[in-house]
Amino acid sequence: MENLSYPIGQFVYEGKYSVAQRKQLIFQIAETPTLLREALSNLSQAQLDTPYRPEGWTVRQLLHHIPDSHLNAYIRFKLTLTEDTPTIKPYLEEKWANLADTFQTPIDVSLALLEATHFRWVMVLKNMKDNDFDRTYFHPESQKTFTLDEALGLYVWHGKHHIAHITSLRKRMGW
Repeated sequence: MENLSYPIGQFVYEGKYSVAQRKQLIFQIAETPTLLREALSNLSQAQLDTPYRPEGWTVRQLLHHIPDSHLNAYIRFKLTLTEDTPTIKPYLEEKWANLADTFQTPIDVSLALLEATHFRWVMVLKNMKDNDFDRTYFHPESQKTFTLDEALGLYVWHGKHHIAHITSLRKRMGW
């Protein structure tokens, strides 16, 4: 049976990425907006308002959540590159997903925001030195210190994770 919460499995960081692996991960960050746009292609308003699983967010909430999350990630990378182990600011994803902008903003606005964020983020990523990926930030909610190397993998997974929510829903529903 398909796992509706984690259709691609949970994120697992197995240790520092090689230069080649990192290059592939950066490419995947770059392609995330295109993959999301494709996953949303030709969905009706009713389909956008369909939860991807029982008790889950709607497709609309997912698509607005991804740029919210990845904009935070981009900022976390910049803070970490310019400060020594900054403590990042967590945000309440569930509450953000229920604010009015989630329901009133046209999907193309959030897709454009994701495209712009990822363009800038990829520019940062491509210009980082190998040792920059060893820089760390502290996440006070999880009480964990993350390297930028691990964060890169996490956010590649995050984009794929939510896109899979949409594509697996489309498959189940025959859309």
